[in-house]
Amino acid sequence: MNTQPEPAADVGRPDVGSRHPARYWHRLDDGRYQCDLCPRLCKLHAGQRGACFVRMREGEDMLLTTYGRSSGFCIDPIEKKPLNHFYPGSKVFSFGTAGCNLACKFCQNWDISKSRDLDTLMDEASPEEIAETALHWGCHSVAFTYNDPVIFAEYAMDVADACHARGLKTVAVTAGYLSECARHDFFSRMDAANVDLKGFTDEFYVKLCGAHLQPVLDTLLWLRHETDVWVELTTLLIPGHNDSDSEIDALSKWVRKELGAEVPLHFSAFHPDFKMDDLPPTPPATLARARRIALDAGLKHVYTGNVHDTEGDTTHCASCGEPLIVRDWYEIRRYALGADGRCPRCGSALVGRFGAVGAAVGDAFGAHRIPVAMHRHGA
Repeated sequence: MNTQPEPAADVGRPDVGSRHPARYWHRLDDGRYQCDLCPRLCKLHAGQRGACFVRMREGEDMLLTTYGRSSGFCIDPIEKKPLNHFYPGSKVFSFGTAGCNLACKFCQNWDISKSRDLDTLMDEASPEEIAETALHWGCHSVAFTYNDPVIFAEYAMDVADACHARGLKTVAVTAGYLSECARHDFFSRMDAANVDLKGFTDEFYVKLCGAHLQPVLDTLLWLRHETDVWVELTTLLIPGHNDSDSEIDALSKWVRKELGAEVPLHFSAFHPDFKMDDLPPTPPATLARARRIALDAGLKHVYTGNVHDTEGDTTHCASCGEPLIVRDWYEIRRYALGADGRCPRCGSALVGRFGAVGAAVGDAFGAHRIPVAMHRHGA
């Protein structure tokens, strides 16, 4: 299998439409190329694109067609990813590209993830430019988000290397749908990941995502037990599809048994969109019910998202129950965690990654969003 790209010239700022050698593929006996990046294992003739749309075979080459291009750059609060135990209150420089290797009918970013028009990618930047811009804006980390970074792995990994060279952290917001052969290369460059556990039945994944559950569970098990990546989970609760008591209970008990009681779990609210715009939004009561089920199943850090719910947004000490970080959506109202990441009441350490940044130094970014133009085209 080809996992190493051909040496690339130093192109500085990449041209729009640049094609970059892809990794993780091999030639089949019948002459087709198989992309091994994700469990779809797309088999391509010359000129064909994979299901993600952005990886393609061109002649004798396998290419990533979105290297250096973005659907937009933005400064967000880290809580928006969502990550509640990773340098709370800090700023994160966020960006994505286009395409996706899943086919979620409920996609909340479908205009980006399902785009088949490369004009969606109106901005561009080299890995070095992204890292330097993040530093310029005082960001503590860079997040690969909006669409799944797995499909632009080569670009994401190069950006991550540039970030680490400058002391920045990196965050992957992902569905975790990637193959074993790519896991180490990709996640070894990530400091944190929010993994979207979309449901807890294979039927849900097949019917609504065009994928399967087990590869996602495999990724989660590997991340938790074989890496130092900080991991939080998110489940979007869709009325009538993955919000039953039994499914939420099964998901929560699996997380507790296989990943640990202190892995943070976020339940977020669905809004009607894409191919499921005929459903109602998730009621806040459903999120509260899911949180209670997960807490009763033994999880220590369960959050509600996309709603105003101070109790569901607050981080408590897992030992004594003391409120340590009180939030209202992305706003931090109170930060009582000690500089050493310990509860001031009982001295227990809070799981996560903490330091002298953001809320810890009285400089929480809050519910702000700052778009950043790099080299925008058509403006």
